[in-house]
Amino acid sequence: MTWVILTGRQSDLDQVATPHKIITNRDYLAHPSLFRGQQPKVINLSNNYAYQSRGYYASLLAGSRGHKVIPTVETMIDLSERKLYEHALPELELALNKCRKDLGGAFPTKVCIFFGIGPSKIWDRFAKLLFDWFRAPALEVHIKDSAEWASIRKIGFHPLARMTEDEEKSFIQCLETYTNREWRDTKGRTPARYTFATLVDPHEELPPSEISSLRYWAKIAEKMGVEIEPITKRDLAKLANYDALFIRETTSISNHTYRFARRAQQEGMPVIDDPLSMIRCTNKVYLNELMAYNKVPVPPTVMIAGTSDLELAAQTLGFPLVLKIPDSSFSRGVKKCADFEELKTLATEWLEDSDLLIAQKFIPTEYDWRVGVLGGQPLFAVHYLMAKKHWQIVNHKANGKPDQGGIKTFTLKETPAHVVETAVKAARCIGDGLYGVDLKETKDGVFVIEVNDNPNLDHGWEDSGEKDEVWVRLTQWFLERLDRPGR
Repeated sequence: MTWVILTGRQSDLDQVATPHKIITNRDYLAHPSLFRGQQPKVINLSNNYAYQSRGYYASLLAGSRGHKVIPTVETMIDLSERKLYEHALPELELALNKCRKDLGGAFPTKVCIFFGIGPSKIWDRFAKLLFDWFRAPALEVHIKDSAEWASIRKIGFHPLARMTEDEEKSFIQCLETYTNREWRDTKGRTPARYTFATLVDPHEELPPSEISSLRYWAKIAEKMGVEIEPITKRDLAKLANYDALFIRETTSISNHTYRFARRAQQEGMPVIDDPLSMIRCTNKVYLNELMAYNKVPVPPTVMIAGTSDLELAAQTLGFPLVLKIPDSSFSRGVKKCADFEELKTLATEWLEDSDLLIAQKFIPTEYDWRVGVLGGQPLFAVHYLMAKKHWQIVNHKANGKPDQGGIKTFTLKETPAHVVETAVKAARCIGDGLYGVDLKETKDGVFVIEVNDNPNLDHGWEDSGEKDEVWVRLTQWFLERLDRPGR
């Protein structure tokens, strides 16, 4: 792995302090052919990251040259004004205040964090979280303390030129720690061309892939020169040590899965699911509008912005109808209303938390088609059967234990062509990643119910029709993007 360190001036950092290549940002900008054919990791230590400064352009052009860099221009922009990073402050301040007791009850007015490492172990939780939010070599956090709560006044970059002798010594130690992070031992094995991170939550009740299935994928990927390594939400800081990311936790734009996807994208890594797909797929209001605009068949739908829209929904759709919260997964936030009173009661409750709901015509079927689509091409096809004595494939019971229906597998050749074609058309409206398209097949035609950005993919289930070809194509999707010229 090649590390390159950019400085504002040659004298800013002594070459003896680090084994890595040190050049000025001026030289880096002036010689675009430097490191051609390589994919170095660039640490930009410019003294000025202001918009259109040399430091700014160094990170901007690193991206165009296929070099991974910290900080990115997105981070530079985020930290340029408080209003651009204030959304991160509640979580950061919560972590900060958990340090109070160990600090003896009081905070310093300023703390410096280098590569996600604080001045002592007391700061570990806060320092790692700060680095998760703003991946930068050196940050300073200005703190306003009171007897009960410490708040963050400002977060900014801490350039080499302003470091004291002790700070620079600590910075170099943290630099060494950061650049010397090792991947897991591969002794006795053929070195892999690439290592893919797979984000998992071992405790998730309904994960999109079981750990056993990911181990099965790893065996196939190993034959293709790829190592698969599981990571958890605690590993965001080391994400850049991998070549690609496959998210196998239930995604949400309000939790760490989106942050992982965003970070991977900033690092120039192929990622499933990408942030835009997550945004598009997690909102049923957006999906319905997108499908309708692109002439993809969906059930008759009425958008509900308030109780005044309920009468229109009842008249248009009849009863029973299905009411949905825009952002939900695994059949949660989806209820069937038998009459107007049920609709009014449920809608009134849900509108307290969501400004919009959607109501759809109830289309009873014994199963839903699920067609997996990868890179705009069909990957697998199955029937998800309805849960026992229930109208959905997952019945979330009052005792908290979900009851799932069975599955019936098909080869793609056995799947009706119009089902596959409709699924592919729907998925291509979203993007180029991996999607699970849910469809209902009726005498009136096929209707797309949902496009999932985080579809289930388990060995012995979704791969039963196409067998190992599913996992080979998944691996190849990442490899094709990693091997593209000029990446």
